[in-house]
Amino acid sequence: MAQAVICNSGNANTCNANGIEIATQMCELLGKELNIPAKNVIVASTGVIGQPLDIAPIANGISALVSGLGDNSLFACEGIMTTDTKVKEISYEFEVGGVRCRIGGIAKGSGMIHPNMATMLVFVTTDCAISSEMLSAALSEDVKTSFNMVSVDGDTSTNDMVSIMANGLAGNAEIREFGKDYDVFCDALHAVTSYLCRMIAADGEGATKLLECVVDGAVDEENAKIVAKSVICSSLFKAAMFGADANWGRVLCAIGYSGADVDISKVGVSFESEKGKIEVCRNGAGVEFSEDKAKEILLCSEIRILISAGEGSGHAVAWGCDLTYDYVKINGDYRT
Repeated sequence: MAQAVICNSGNANTCNANGIEIATQMCELLGKELNIPAKNVIVASTGVIGQPLDIAPIANGISALVSGLGDNSLFACEGIMTTDTKVKEISYEFEVGGVRCRIGGIAKGSGMIHPNMATMLVFVTTDCAISSEMLSAALSEDVKTSFNMVSVDGDTSTNDMVSIMANGLAGNAEIREFGKDYDVFCDALHAVTSYLCRMIAADGEGATKLLECVVDGAVDEENAKIVAKSVICSSLFKAAMFGADANWGRVLCAIGYSGADVDISKVGVSFESEKGKIEVCRNGAGVEFSEDKAKEILLCSEIRILISAGEGSGHAVAWGCDLTYDYVKINGDYRT
């Protein structure tokens, strides 16, 4: 049973000769300070891979960390950042059986973000009373349409995770089975996780634009997800979005090599932002559109790529970002 989380940033514990030992020591140190079993501590680590990690500064800071426990979510957000430029946090209220409950989350993630749970560090907490079995089921199902649908650069990190803890302090009747209360909880959880997904994608290394790909009309949900992820992972398409170039051919190219069950002759594509919406492809072929209007739409900081497959009821959403010069600059000397 998890009761606490400890995380260090700036220096990953992976590919370290003593990485496992250090992780174990971190749990033991915090467990002793909190007077809880070390096995009840979740440990996380992020930063440079393969750099020797010293336990001393961690050990020296445990007492200060514990004494600072309280309503300090912002401090935690800032503490886990690496190349992030913005803190990522959200809180949400909902009702279960007439009882007000709360759920919140903090996250870090900017580079090495690619669908394959987990793809970042995310810590979610709630005061809703829910059994560990139901909590696990809710999170396991949620990541399929949240964090597994985010990609910044196609690289999956070695030090990633998502965790969720519930303390039951809201006082609602404990959720122990599938049903209405469980569904309400799942909706609240997804409100938190999908918001964090958008924040992570928007803050991708060097990014200037959040890309949200919405696929409708696919054969089924799985094929819709394959298409959406393929589009947001396309380096060519991401570069086109950086240049505000309505190169819809890049979208069809990504759909074509995705491996999804799609009849390309039925595919439609539109681009949308706060400046409006423009259709660029219908039935797998181009349509006349204003390049000037398209440029105006694509110069916005949030772009939606709307894809209609025209074959079924499959729906999916994926989040990504544009590919910029700064991404190369950041990762060209990330370690040195």
